[in-house]
This record gives sequence, C-alpha cells and structure tokens, in this order.
Amino acid sequence: MSNIETTDSQAQETSTPNMKTEVSYVGFWTRFAASIIDTIILIMITFPILFLIYGGEYFYSGESVQGWLDVIISYVFPILAIILFWLYKSATPGKIALLAKVVDEKTGNKLSVKQAIIRYVGYYISLLPLGLGFLWIAMDKKKQGWHDKLAGSVVIRVNAGED
Repeated sequence: MSNIETTDSQAQETSTPNMKTEVSYVGFWTRFAASIIDTIILIMITFPILFLIYGGEYFYSGESVQGWLDVIISYVFPILAIILFWLYKSATPGKIALLAKVVDEKTGNKLSVKQAIIRYVGYYISLLPLGLGFLWIAMDKKKQGWHDKLAGSVVIRVNAGED
C-alpha cells in the first residue's frame, strides 16, 4: 500500500500505480475490544508463569513488584511482545482477530521501530489525562488516539484474506 490520501472521516482511497482501494479507519469500540483480547492473552501467559515462580501468595501480596523475574514477566515481556507484533504482523492478536492493523499514516506500510516505540510510550501519554488520548479516537476524523498522532500511525480495517 502506498500514498494514503484522506477523502473523508471514515474511509480514504489509497492509490497505487494499477489500482485504487478504499481504506477504512478502525474506531474506538473495535480497538477497545482488541485491547481486551490482548489483555486476556497476556494474562493467560503471564499469570501461570508468575504462579509457578512465586506461588499463589503473589496475587494477594500488596507489593507491586516481587523480584527481577516479576519485572521481566509483568512489564518487559508485554512491552516487547506488543512492539514485536506491531513490527512483524502490523497488529497485536486482538487486532488480528478483529481484522485491523496498525500502519504508517503516510505510506500505509508497517511501522518503523522508532514509530512502534513512540506509539507504545504514547499509550501512557494517552492514559494520563483520564484516558482522554484514547477517547480521542472516537472524535478524530482518522480515528487516531494521541499515541497514533505522536507515532504517525493509523489503525485500518484489513480485508478478509489479506495479510
């Protein structure tokens, strides 16, 4: 995909030398559902590992971090997993399941490493003012949250059968 040009608030045309295709931006509720799917998958992976290492007391402890393995499993692994999914699949499992992908706003290509890192850090910026940066998705003409605007990314609908 190349040269994305905006034509209206819900969809845009993408021009390639031999064809034109319509691109649809993915809105707030679909993206919210994708994040729920991703969270459930991360919990299904990390909780059993944390249980094996720290036992059942881990989940009842008042401590936010219980050791260096906890930091790696609970924080580093999810960050790396999300960024790597964006780089290699252009979507997390939740977005894949809901036929959406994250692409560069200008070219429609996969995100660069820099864009992926900025987008992830932008999640925290979007969250800080009472989640306004995420709610922005519902109001923005390209359905971009603040993290998308910072990284120069958009979330688009994928045609069934497309990678």
